[in-house]
Amino acid sequence: MRTGIATVCLSGTLKEKMQACAIAGFDGIEIFEQDLVTSPLNPEQVRGMAADLGLGLDLYQPFRDFDGVTPDLLKANLRRAEAKFALMSRLGMDTILVCSNVATATIDDDGLRAEQLAQLAGLAGDHGINVAYEALAWGKYVNDYEHAYRLVEMVDHPNLGNCLDSFHILSRDWETSHIEAFNPEKIFFVQVADAPKLSMDVLSWSRHYRVFPGEGQFDLAKFMGHVVRAGYAGPVSLEVFNDVFRQSDVERTAVDAMRSLIWLEEQSAKWLAGNAPEGAPAAGGAHRRRYPMELATLPKVNEPAGFNFAEVKADDTAQLEKLLGQLGFEFEGRHRTKDVQLWTMGQARVIINEQAASHTEPSIAALGFDVDSPVIASARAQQLKAPVVARKVQADEEVFQGISAPDSTEIFLCQGSPDGTAAWTHEFGEGLEHHGAGTSAVIDHVNLAQPWQHFDEAVLFYTSALALEPQPFAEVPSPSGLVRSQVMETTDGAVRLVLNLAPVQQASGHKTYQEHIAFAVDDLVATARAARDRGLDFLQIPANYYEDLDARFDLEPGFLATLKELNLLYDRDAEGEFLHFYTATVGSVFFEMVERRGEYNGYGAPNAPVRHAVQYDSLHP
Repeated sequence: MRTGIATVCLSGTLKEKMQACAIAGFDGIEIFEQDLVTSPLNPEQVRGMAADLGLGLDLYQPFRDFDGVTPDLLKANLRRAEAKFALMSRLGMDTILVCSNVATATIDDDGLRAEQLAQLAGLAGDHGINVAYEALAWGKYVNDYEHAYRLVEMVDHPNLGNCLDSFHILSRDWETSHIEAFNPEKIFFVQVADAPKLSMDVLSWSRHYRVFPGEGQFDLAKFMGHVVRAGYAGPVSLEVFNDVFRQSDVERTAVDAMRSLIWLEEQSAKWLAGNAPEGAPAAGGAHRRRYPMELATLPKVNEPAGFNFAEVKADDTAQLEKLLGQLGFEFEGRHRTKDVQLWTMGQARVIINEQAASHTEPSIAALGFDVDSPVIASARAQQLKAPVVARKVQADEEVFQGISAPDSTEIFLCQGSPDGTAAWTHEFGEGLEHHGAGTSAVIDHVNLAQPWQHFDEAVLFYTSALALEPQPFAEVPSPSGLVRSQVMETTDGAVRLVLNLAPVQQASGHKTYQEHIAFAVDDLVATARAARDRGLDFLQIPANYYEDLDARFDLEPGFLATLKELNLLYDRDAEGEFLHFYTATVGSVFFEMVERRGEYNGYGAPNAPVRHAVQYDSLHP
């Protein structure tokens, strides 16, 4: 698949954008007119730079408000078009995007539109230019891609075809299977963009909330499957209007964009394999059909089987050690060659890392996941542009396959074991003597705060590299504003990762949102009582919360008293119950202990505003 991206997707100057696209590995670019107009580079210099960078110049865009106009305006439009065709010749470009008219069309007549498009195509042909006509979702008279295709068929000119844009099609819920009936020679260009499902006018939706494939909720694999089955073999190019992307680092955004197309290519291939055309043989056998567009796939991996460990980095570890001990974790000792500690409770493992942690307050630094084949999983992640994280090891030490997440959290892919143990733990020793069997526990979920520039990037990263499935996002109120919360999890819930787009930091420099690790136990009340006896500083829950809890759930008085006594929070749904408590925050980290009863699969979302408010108060005494 030939990959492309419109320069409008990125921040910076045209020169910076072109360099970033080349570094990310794109085959070509669309030049957005404003980027050229504002550039000090002349067309010949842009053409030469693209050649030096190995970038094709695939599309010049946009040419707006051409069709359905009066004769006087048509004359002016043709003059404007001829100037652009001459400019494109200097750039060495041969395809221009012409959008259906939004602002100046006054005549709703397909015959007239076809006649005017024919004149444009004839003029374009004189200059060796192809016109890709696109139906904008908010076009005044033409807003349906099939309508645009019918106009192209009416004109029947070799220099006029269609541009298919996934946003304009999917935002209107148009059926995409009809693409397969199109003449592939009349599909001149394909643009893709994803988006969250929002209830707002389509123009504002398009201009501010498009995202890269895999970061929204459109079924782009199905869209691309129909495009491929139609016989299209040209560029697949990103056209994303997004306020955040255009304020973010250009090289990083370009890499995220390229990752999205690699992911989309794989998902499209899967869709084709699982959705044979009506009347065709089942996919996967000797009769599997080949199409002009070849779709590459990635190494196949299963979703993670569970958390292997969580790592917290700190300069001064005394508070962390005290907190873990109060929760009931047992100290297993220090690593034999590294300045690292291991603490365990059942199968929940926490590493405290003191290496290169000078002046570092406690913070979540790394997560380990159990996978079937760490080497294959790492190879897949690297093909998806994930940076490699290397840690020095000595002989007879476990070699971890590591990659870096968008928020710089280090992700390690570990060899899972049927009994939930980890082979590397033998590298630690001389811990405290253990008395009794101890508490059974696992890491239930990890909550990571994401920088506003990289939230969508993080969703795609965990979807594509770790096969986690994004759930519908929620917005949770806090004293500093709404916190957008995106759950990523495996099918069986063995891995639950919560990404939070935190409110902007206050001017005082204090963090308004922290990160945490949650541990699941069998008996939370007993765990809480034991922790209290060890002196644990619980997050103090207001009495008003328990009055509201009683009103909502009509709890047994003794049980309600226990919850209040131990600062426990409670939630219930049709599937089961959820009990949990929080510790005080150390640095930017706190811990949560949870108990899931029945088939409860949530996170106690109704209780989140209480936690946010109490934590805010602790930062603003």
